[in-house]
Parts: sequence; structure tokens; C-alpha cells
Amino acid sequence: MGRGTVQVLLLLGLLHWGPGGEGRKNWRRRGQQPAAAAAARERSEATGQPVESFPLDFTAVEGNMDSFMAQIKSLAQSLYPCSAQNLHHELRLHLLLDSSVTCNDGSPAGYYLKESKGSRRWLLFLEGGWYCFNRENCDTRYDTMRRLMSSKEWPITKTGTGILSSQPEENPHWWNANMVFIPYCSSDVWSGASSKSEKNEYAFMGALIIQEVVKELVGKGLSNAKVLLLAGSSAGGTGVLLNVDRVAEQLEEMGYQGIQVRGLADSGWFLDNKQYRRTDCIDTITCAPTEAIRRGIRYWNGIVPERCKLQFKEGEEWNCFFGYKIYPTLRCPVFVVQWLFDEAQLTVDNVHLTGQPVQEGQWLYIQNLGRELRNTLKDVTASFAPACLSHEIITRNHWTDIQVKGTSLPRALHCWDRSLHDSNKNGKAPLKGCPIHLIDSCPWPHCNPSCPTIRDQFTGQEMNVIQFLMHMGFDVQKMAQQQGLEPSKLLGMLSSGS
Repeated sequence: MGRGTVQVLLLLGLLHWGPGGEGRKNWRRRGQQPAAAAAARERSEATGQPVESFPLDFTAVEGNMDSFMAQIKSLAQSLYPCSAQNLHHELRLHLLLDSSVTCNDGSPAGYYLKESKGSRRWLLFLEGGWYCFNRENCDTRYDTMRRLMSSKEWPITKTGTGILSSQPEENPHWWNANMVFIPYCSSDVWSGASSKSEKNEYAFMGALIIQEVVKELVGKGLSNAKVLLLAGSSAGGTGVLLNVDRVAEQLEEMGYQGIQVRGLADSGWFLDNKQYRRTDCIDTITCAPTEAIRRGIRYWNGIVPERCKLQFKEGEEWNCFFGYKIYPTLRCPVFVVQWLFDEAQLTVDNVHLTGQPVQEGQWLYIQNLGRELRNTLKDVTASFAPACLSHEIITRNHWTDIQVKGTSLPRALHCWDRSLHDSNKNGKAPLKGCPIHLIDSCPWPHCNPSCPTIRDQFTGQEMNVIQFLMHMGFDVQKMAQQQGLEPSKLLGMLSSGS
């Protein structure tokens, strides 16, 4: 009999054997008394609802449980083949009950939810998608990207990917959490607090949408949570920095002080740096980040955390939209994920990599951007910053492939989880061999060999880092000279990601 068969039989035995020869066993959470379990059973019988079985809680699992979890999932599929599809739960749309909290066009805001019975971990994800900051570019956005301003055509279900996936293979440490995807339909970097009126053609209620979603989720099991991870990408990543403390304060005020609120900001750590070429502030793409946010915060009636606001003069609240300025004021722990050569940052800085040879000035600007970003992250306790040219990562299928110094992003997040659990428990120092401050030191875009694939925009063919640099018009001979290296040595270093 094979080892796998024995393990399955053992698991079947655990499911079958129970006190007094009962055909199923109700597992209690640690610390739950028999009387409490009996009371729960009585309530269940009174309401006609089945007793919830196997409320497994993996909030603080030590070590790597991936293979064990895969076996549990496989076993469940074999025991319940008719409902095996339910294991690949899609997230289902819920429009907010309070219809006064709306998208830009006045349609109700909402969220997608996939519950995971028994898990006390909740992941709330804020979608990204730029912003608009005046009537003209909001009208253009409504004509071209209506999904980001209205809920009228949202699908009923959504499949989670990356950190929102229910597949252990794709999401090794969070697949079992309660998943919430909050669509971005406020165009205000999740900061607005103004409703639609005769005076205001559009509503900007991003901050209020988050508060309302949290309020509704409390009635759907969030009240029993141990950990709430507020995550987001791009504008959603900046939204995490602006809202994570507010969510923690909201839950405390509601009487749920025991919930540990944390943040995960992906590709939302922007710099208020000088553009490569200054242009007039005409639209979202050409406008310098500082000017766009200055205009936007007034147009949206945007709100920022009080602790950050107090660091700046009145009218200078826009500073709080930039990660390195708001991060020191945050109370909640936040993990920052940021490409060193972020495509959105380069776009607003007017560096457009269109396949044409890059000028020397652009090349030096790009290198300097990487250095500046690296410097802003040096005091961030938990960070993951690969030297890649890309934008967004945590909801991508390939998010497990990217590594910094030999550690993948899911592994770094797991280490962070464990370090927070241990420090809450007994003040231990971070675990050895489990790094959480991971920043690439190589100086060029895509010098990390695990970076996402780059394709030639004309042929569609994949390019390695050397082909990419030559394609962009970089002079390897000159680069080697600048670094004081032989060209062959430089090419070898680029190939290996040194």
C-alpha cells in the first residue's frame, strides 16, 4: 500500500471516528469549551441549520503546510465529488445596502465576497485604476472606462487570482482566507467623501465605500476575525496607506479591538519627484503626480489620516498620498511591495519606453529613479522591491515566481505574518532564515532574472535582459565603461542578475 493511500485512509479515519461512535467529528477551536460547543449545536438545531464542522484555523500555522493542505483539498474533492466545483468558489457581488454610498455616477458601490467558513483571516482588496481630477478628464474617463466609475455593468461573480486565489498552488498562504474584492469606482485614490449633487456632477466616496463595506462584513463573520489584511494595487495600494489606520479605528469603535489590522500596499508607493520632461497638467498621464493630487484632493473633498495631516501645513495634505511621507505616521503594520522601475511612475514622469532607442538622459533618469525609490524604502520594516520594469503584482498569476535575494513574495509575506504573530506573542526578534526586508541592489531595469517576461511589442517574442537593454538602444560598451567593467563581465552579470 502506497504512502499516499495510507495518509488518505488516516484522514478518512479522522473524519469517521468520533466520540461515542458518531459518524462525524466536530472539531472545536482551541480554548472552546464543551458547553460552548453544545450551546452552538442547540442554536443550530433551533434554526434548522447544519452544525458547522471542521472550522480549521490556520492563522498561525508554523512551517510549510502546502502539501498537507493540498491533500486536504484533494480528500474533500473525493468525498464530495458533486460539489467539488464549490472548492473553486468565485467571489460573488454584493451591492451596498446603504444606497447613499455610491460610485462616481450615483450607482450603488459594492464588493465581491467569497467566505471561507472556519477561517478567521480576512483579506480585503482595493482595486486600482488611476484617477481623474476635474470635470473634463472625469467625463473622458466615464466615456472610455465606465467600469471604473459605475457598478451598472459589473458581473455577478469574479474569479480571484494571485493573493485572491482559492488555489493553494497559486496562493500558498492565503488561499483559505475570506476573500473580499472591492471594485474601484470612485476615481479618487480611495480618499473621497463627497456625494453627487446638483453642484457635483460626480460622487467621490472612496473612503466612505471602504467604511461601509467593513460595516456590512461585520455582520457576515468579520466580527470573529483574528487578522484583517487590507491589500491593494496601484491606486488601491495608495488607498491602503490612506485607509488602513482608519479601518483599525473603525473596528475598535465598533468594539472589535481584538482584530489585528494590517496593510499590504502593492505598486502604490509613488514618488513626488521631478518629471523627466515637464509638461502642462492637461490630463492624468501628462500631469505631474504632485499637481494631479493637489487638484484632485480639492475636487474629491479627499480626506487623509489625521496623524499625517498634522505633519503638514493647511492645504498641503496632498503630501500624505506619497508613501514615504505617510508611512512614518501609520500605526498599523504595512508590507510595501514596489517595483524599483514602476511603469506607472515612469509614465507620469514622462519617460515613455515605446521600443525606440532610449536617450542617455532617459537612461540616467531611470537609473536614478531606482536609486531614489530604494532610498525611500530603507526604513520600511517589511518590503519587497524587485529591480524590474513592471506595475502591480499581487493579483497576477505569476506572483509566486518573482524573487528578491532568493525569497519569493508569498514566502516574504508568510515570514511577515509569522514575525507579527511572534512579536504579539512574546516579543521575539524576526525569525532566522525568514527575511521581510527585501530590496534588489542591482541598478538596471530587469537585472533581476526572476522579473516578469518582457515581450517585443512588435513581434510579441520574449526577450531576456540583454536583448531588452539592446532593444531599448543601450550601449553595452558604454555602460561597461561607466561601471569600470569589461563588456563580457557586464553581460555575465546582467545574465545572472548580479
